[in-house]
Amino acid sequence: MKKAYKVFITRNAQDDLRHIFSYIAEDSRSNAKIFISELEEKINTLSTLPERASYIPENVFLGTDYRQLIHRKYRVIYRLDKNNIYVLRVIHGSKEPVR
Repeated sequence: MKKAYKVFITRNAQDDLRHIFSYIAEDSRSNAKIFISELEEKINTLSTLPERASYIPENVFLGTDYRQLIHRKYRVIYRLDKNNIYVLRVIHGSKEPVR
């Protein structure tokens, strides 16, 4: 049986999702809803096998052990803590994560 993790989305990540929605909605509210829905579904897959995703390259400089889940051009930055997953940021792939 697979271990189930509880997924928490931090305030920063929630803000990121709102900004992403707003940005996409400038062109198409419908596309924004679809994209955010897909992104949230992908985030929820972290409840099983969160170790499958790669470590972020910035760990070397940040001194962290964060992982990233990629969805299109966006990176979902998260950390594992025992039975919990904390989604820290959702950022465009061209941006560096902010602590």
